[in-house]
Amino acid sequence: MWLIWTVVIGLLAGWIAGRLVKGRGMGLGMDLVVGVVGSVIGGWLFAVLGFAAYGLIARLIVAVVGAVVLLLLVRALHKA
Repeated sequence: MWLIWTVVIGLLAGWIAGRLVKGRGMGLGMDLVVGVVGSVIGGWLFAVLGFAAYGLIARLIVAVVGAVVLLLLVRALHKA
């Protein structure tokens, strides 16, 4: 069940991150994939900084932050 919620939160985070990071974009599908991977990165980043996310809203915020960071990185590399 944990994996299903992680994927659902990651998909939602990817969609939100795609709306927050303006630009040409790479499409909804890529934003969703970046969101799932970004949610893992966000969780790791917050753990390294000593923060913990408890609850659905907190996990969503962490996932969105990770997805935005990853989306900015992917878009910067895509332009290069």
